Amino acid sequence: MSSTDKNKKGFSTRAIHACHDKSDPYKSLTSPIYMTSTFEFATAEEGGARFAGEEGGYIYTRLGNPTLNELEMRLANLEGAEACLTVASGMGAITSVFWSFVEPGDEILVDETLYGCTFAYFRHGLAKFGITVRHVDMRNPDNLISEISSKTRIVYFETPANPNMRIVDIKAIAKIAHNVGAKVVVDNTYSTPYLQNPIVLGADIVVHSATKYLGGHGDLMAGVILSSAEDMQQIRYVGLKDMTGAVLSPMNAFLVARGLKTLELRMDRHCDNAEKIADLLEASKKVAKVYFPGLKSFEQHELAKAQMKGFGGMIAFELNGGHEAGLKFLNNLELCKIAVSLGDAETLVEHPASMTHSPYEPEERLKYGITEGLVRISAGLENAVDILADIEQALAKV
Repeated sequence: MSSTDKNKKGFSTRAIHACHDKSDPYKSLTSPIYMTSTFEFATAEEGGARFAGEEGGYIYTRLGNPTLNELEMRLANLEGAEACLTVASGMGAITSVFWSFVEPGDEILVDETLYGCTFAYFRHGLAKFGITVRHVDMRNPDNLISEISSKTRIVYFETPANPNMRIVDIKAIAKIAHNVGAKVVVDNTYSTPYLQNPIVLGADIVVHSATKYLGGHGDLMAGVILSSAEDMQQIRYVGLKDMTGAVLSPMNAFLVARGLKTLELRMDRHCDNAEKIADLLEASKKVAKVYFPGLKSFEQHELAKAQMKGFGGMIAFELNGGHEAGLKFLNNLELCKIAVSLGDAETLVEHPASMTHSPYEPEERLKYGITEGLVRISAGLENAVDILADIEQALAKV
């Protein structure tokens, strides 16, 4: 089943069966893990032909591996992309993309709210190499029209954004960017291919931290890049091979592939639990504001409905009492875990200002909507009644 057949079967069917490698002589139901760094050539001529690009086949796991290849084809099928590349982490995915397409003198435009390490890479990494990085509030596409120029090489955003759940209109932003020849790169980690398909909506490149929902069990690190076949040639052989070397291990590729088999089931539970948590928080007098796309009170609720199948498993909120109240809430949790990351079976709660988004300066966090009292929850897979009871008892102690 190729990525062009993506509409012929349901999501879970494709996540389990698509692109299964049938070359295994033992017909193993679960594809084998090819734990090898290099591959043998039948002849010296064959090796030369593969290095020259005259003949297909595997050379070295940094360039390709059967375990990684099967996962990549399956992910491309689910996301609606021509090609996929798996790498060692979400940051490996982002850096491999940008080192492939930007050079000194170029400009990139990014949304105001980004994951902290992504922000640090743009601000403290790319900027050192003569690349201009400017922040734009992309909730309003007109802001991009005012800022974009012929120097703009890439427009980058997360939607929903980490941690405050801002939504960006992918179709509108893509149209504006393409008018000046810029590529659109979207971080789709929060939504996964099950809930949102940015390439179908006009994006050129999609990245994921597969550490999160795609793996789903908090036991691996991985990243994913999806794009056209033409762009992927550049990303694989420049961004990954030469610039970052962020190669995914075959074992972790196997674990991501295993996670995909239950992705639809898990995401439905994550979404359902998140909606219940958001409703509880919005009803609490202890809570000043809840950020969750599924709430009718959420400013971009209609846009979220238009471009997402569901509203995801992430919630952010602010308590009356700000920073100190937020920390007190965290410290009184019993079932829910104080931890960064997201998309695990466990419900995870963190304080972005002091944890995931600490690379921002305090005034920048305030400017970009990451307040000192903001709390982020990744709804887990526990029974909802137990999650809600833990949150209620922690709120009672604030």
